[in-house]
Amino acid sequence: VVAQGWNVSVNGAVVPKGHPYLHKGLGVTWPGDWVAVASSLGVRVAWDGHLAVTVTAEPELRGGTWGLCGTYTDDPADDFMRPDGDITPFAAAFGNAWKVP
Repeated sequence: VVAQGWNVSVNGAVVPKGHPYLHKGLGVTWPGDWVAVASSLGVRVAWDGHLAVTVTAEPELRGGTWGLCGTYTDDPADDFMRPDGDITPFAAAFGNAWKVP
């Protein structure tokens, strides 16, 4: 899924603003002034088209996530876990550890 402003596409196919999309466990909806992408994996990402992003995960994923959204354990001590499993105290070092080319 690629979203740039209100231009959203899935695998290169445009999803017109306001039109829902559902295919193979992936859904795109337009709640209010947001665009939301939900997967059958239990993760939902919503974006206001500008700066605000929210990520929600189903309770079944508790303790089974990691990355930029954290470990979903409600323990702030492990929120900045890097891909190698080490924990950094600094947000910038954490974010930089997850960069991909």
